[in-house]
Amino acid sequence: MARTPSNMLPLGTPAPDFKLPDTISGKSLSLAELKSDKATVIMFICNHCPFVKHVDEGIVSLAKDYQTKGVSFIAISSNDVENYPQDSPELMKEEAEKVGYTFPYLYDETQEVAKAYDAACTPDFYVFDADLKCAYRGQLDDSRPGNGKPVTGKDLRAALDEILEGKPVSAPQIPSLGCNIKWK
Repeated sequence: MARTPSNMLPLGTPAPDFKLPDTISGKSLSLAELKSDKATVIMFICNHCPFVKHVDEGIVSLAKDYQTKGVSFIAISSNDVENYPQDSPELMKEEAEKVGYTFPYLYDETQEVAKAYDAACTPDFYVFDADLKCAYRGQLDDSRPGNGKPVTGKDLRAALDEILEGKPVSAPQIPSLGCNIKWK
C-alpha cells in the first residue's frame, strides 16, 4: 500500500461545488443540499483501502457525535473502478450499510470532484465552516494501521469543536496519510 499524504488545500479555500450520485439513496445530491450552516465535513474514502478500513468505525462514531450538533458529513469515493472493481458503486452501498454510515457515500466517476478538492489519498478529510471556507484539512488522528495508537478522531474532533465555538482552528493541521486515490 502506497503511503500518500494529503495535499493540504489552502485554508480559506471555498468548497468546490458538486452534484454526485449517492450510492446509498440512489439520488443525485449536491453540496448545496448537503452542507450545514455550522460545519461540513467532506471526506474522500473508498472501500478497499486498509487506512480507511482502519478508521471506519471512528468515522462513524465521530459522525454520530457531531451530526447531533448540526455538522454535515459527506463521503466521496473517486477511485477508478475499472481497475479497482471493489470500489464500484454497488459495493460502496454494501460497504456503507455494513459499516453503518449515517451520511451519504457519493461516487465521483469522472474524478473531477477529487481534482477540485486537490484530494490525494484515502482517507482525506476537509472541514468547511458555515461560509463553506476550508477551516481544517488533514488527519482524523495519528492512528495508522499497525502503529498501535487507538482511533480517537482527536484532531478532527478538536477542529470541529473550535469551529462550532466560532473560533479558528488552533491545533497544527497534520496531513492525512493513506492510499493514493486510484486515478484513471
